[in-house]
Amino acid sequence: MEYLAIKWLHILSATLMFGTGFGTAFYMFAANRSGNVQVISVVTRWVARADWWFTTPSVIIQPLSGFWMIHLAGYPLTSSWIMWSLALYALAGACWLPVVWLQLKMRDMAAHAAAAGEALPARYWRYEKWWTALGFPAFGGLLVVYWLMVHKPL
Repeated sequence: MEYLAIKWLHILSATLMFGTGFGTAFYMFAANRSGNVQVISVVTRWVARADWWFTTPSVIIQPLSGFWMIHLAGYPLTSSWIMWSLALYALAGACWLPVVWLQLKMRDMAAHAAAAGEALPARYWRYEKWWTALGFPAFGGLLVVYWLMVHKPL
């Protein structure tokens, strides 16, 4: 595969990863603020699906296409922008993995509460605080990675 085709795949997967992540985070955050258990149940179900269908493949494609482009372009892996990108990507991943677990647990709690006509348990709201807090370093780190990908400072 030629460099520009891999670059297109890399940009597309970065866009899907960040866009899906930011979009689903917005809707889940908004649904949680509504306090409507039925809405929260539906949104958490779709957020979990979107992470599985879009974010997960993008998370896998990003480093594969990135390393392939680095190889084709002849950049040394020790370039500071590459090392920072990898470190920040790892930070985002370290935040994202528990977020996925939290989302699945929140989805299940919301589905149970909606089906039973009950309020969400206190544990849901504890998980929601962690879910929100983990999003800030993940998205912030990815914004810096975007900047590094574009500018490639040495």
